[in-house]
Amino acid sequence: MAEKNLLTQETILKQKTTLTPLQIQEIRILEYPTLELEQRIEREIEENPGLEAGADETVQNDEDDYSEQENALQNDDFDLNDYISDDDDVPDYRMRTNNTSPDDKQEDIPFSVGQSFQEQMLSQLGLLKIDSEQQKIAQYVIGNIDEDGYLRREPEQLVDDLVFRANINVSDEEMIRIIQLIQNTFEPPGVCARDLQECLLLQLRRKQQTPSVTLAQDILEKRYKEFAAHHYQKILERFSITEEQLREAITEIQKLNPKPGNTYSADVYAATAVIPDFIIEVEEGNISIALNNGNIPELRVNREFNDILQAYQAQPTHTKQEKDTIAFIKDRIDSARWFIDAIRQRNETLLRTMRTIVAIQREYFLEGDEALIKPMILKDVADRTGYDVSTISRVSNSKYAQTPYGIYPLRYFFSESMTNDEGEEVATRAIKNALQEIISNENPQSPFNDDELADILKQKGFPIARRTIAKYRKQFGIPVARLRKRI
Repeated sequence: MAEKNLLTQETILKQKTTLTPLQIQEIRILEYPTLELEQRIEREIEENPGLEAGADETVQNDEDDYSEQENALQNDDFDLNDYISDDDDVPDYRMRTNNTSPDDKQEDIPFSVGQSFQEQMLSQLGLLKIDSEQQKIAQYVIGNIDEDGYLRREPEQLVDDLVFRANINVSDEEMIRIIQLIQNTFEPPGVCARDLQECLLLQLRRKQQTPSVTLAQDILEKRYKEFAAHHYQKILERFSITEEQLREAITEIQKLNPKPGNTYSADVYAATAVIPDFIIEVEEGNISIALNNGNIPELRVNREFNDILQAYQAQPTHTKQEKDTIAFIKDRIDSARWFIDAIRQRNETLLRTMRTIVAIQREYFLEGDEALIKPMILKDVADRTGYDVSTISRVSNSKYAQTPYGIYPLRYFFSESMTNDEGEEVATRAIKNALQEIISNENPQSPFNDDELADILKQKGFPIARRTIAKYRKQFGIPVARLRKRI
């Protein structure tokens, strides 16, 4: 007898958290740093006619129960007063996102704009005496230079791309000639190199050819692998030179820029400057905290929309077109009020979080000594503020604070802890600082390996494992002992 496949139904209860679109928007607004918030507000004002910027007195918010108004358009008896101020002469600070006074101190935070690396390269292209087709080839080469200043594609690949994408036929020899032209004439020196070795050599060739520079070129050309591995004894034997001569050559190499493309992003050509979200001032033992909202406009519900509703209120009945108009206005006012409230909540969350961080790290903010930063994790701030850990994480991951000691990301003030030999909690930042100090003061001819570093830290009261030393080294970009060795 054949078996029957039976279909059965089963009810399973599962708990699942689903965020509404408004909640997602609130989270995004909370995550916005100051500059992005300004842009978001400008966009919202453009898209929502029910929202406007201005310093005038705002419409009073009666904090109506919107749940009772869901069916308001289903009859002619809905109350238009729900959306109209009872007294336009009374300012309502609950509806405003920035209730600062003209007398309040405003901080102007610098914001620099400059040419990008690619723009700098293209501007130099116009100075070359080459024909229009060669310029197109050079433009394509420049477009393939990465942000570090390297051309990481082979000439043959660029030739093939130009044939298929731009219908430009160019020989491998011509492509190499264009690349070399850029390498030998463009600033900064070393740009358009295919690898680090070529980048360093290009820079050395533009320097005055002293004996140490010439020796440095020979080392990079003939013994690059030994140099990269710090096998200096082999280099001494290969070139029959003294340690002093080798030291001078290495000094010349160390002066070179391994990432010439970063020249423009590290100085006045920086695309943007950090704009702090908080301004913290210390005066006579008092710490003041303020949001950097100087360029964020005050927001209010559009007055004209309220005037229109007021006009409709005087009418005993409403046509279908009038109801549609009222429904549109209601939707825009609801959206405007929600947006204003979301920004108000953002400001309250940011301020409460920052005040808690300052309270925990008060000694640091008074003195500015990094050693005074206490162990503090997200949960510590979440417990004090009453917010969820995820909320504190969103605030700390994207915000900066301007302090009397510099501008720092909020995550700078967080640090895990460990227990020292005396049973006290110590911030891992203190351990990392101690590690950096040990390495910076070590003998460059005989640097400490990780086991030796662990022993030294243990003597200082920080008993940590060798693998932890390795992890901290990698975080700071510090190489192993063999690669730190200098002659």
